[in-house]
Amino acid sequence: MSSKSSTSSDVMIEARGLSKFYGEFAATRDVTFSVPRGQVCAFLGPNGAGKSTTMKMLTGFLSPSRGEAFLAGYNVAENRIAASEHLGYLPENGPLYVEMTPETLLQYMGEVRGLKGDLLAKRMAWVSDKCSLAEVWRKPISKLSRGFRQRVGMAHAMLHDPDVLILDEPTSGLDPNQVHGVRDLILELAKTKTILLSTHILQEVRAVCSRVVMVNNGRVVFDGPTGDLGNNEVDMEQQFRKLTHSAA
Repeated sequence: MSSKSSTSSDVMIEARGLSKFYGEFAATRDVTFSVPRGQVCAFLGPNGAGKSTTMKMLTGFLSPSRGEAFLAGYNVAENRIAASEHLGYLPENGPLYVEMTPETLLQYMGEVRGLKGDLLAKRMAWVSDKCSLAEVWRKPISKLSRGFRQRVGMAHAMLHDPDVLILDEPTSGLDPNQVHGVRDLILELAKTKTILLSTHILQEVRAVCSRVVMVNNGRVVFDGPTGDLGNNEVDMEQQFRKLTHSAA
């Protein structure tokens, strides 16, 4: 039986008091926010702030010690399969089957998700084009650069045309031209998708995100429009340092 949130159907990503404890250490504590349909939301914070832990709880890859996560209205803990049907997830340094090629990996992953025939072929062609994989399409993933592996992971996240994308450092390892391409792709996807984007690049936030949720020491310290952090990257960096108490 499906377990859905009572939240409005316009809310596609929701964290309710998400906390994760390892002994006495709190990786996150009472993280609460929601992302409405069609929004690109940046998820910011210094290293070790709890970003990846929160994303893993939102996607069901990690169970919270306390609190609840919802995707497309589904309680992730109670109905992970239904929630995952709406989710495309790109973890930071996500694992890939390196003995496969991008073509065979996406074929396999598509079949696992129930895609078949012409639909699978069309989706594979679409993600190959959007992620610029043609030149390495039949090359073993073990031979690919970090940037190309990141693009294969992005293609995998988008293959089944999900409503929600959770992307952890999607431009990590990419050259400037590839970064520009990914930003354009995110803006295109934002027309029909809800996107939660973790990044350390403030220029990227200004380019593609309308809202920012910032965490520090496992807690939410800012949640508001991107413009509220400043009108330029210098102002945003100063605000980031202030909110995260960084002396760097």
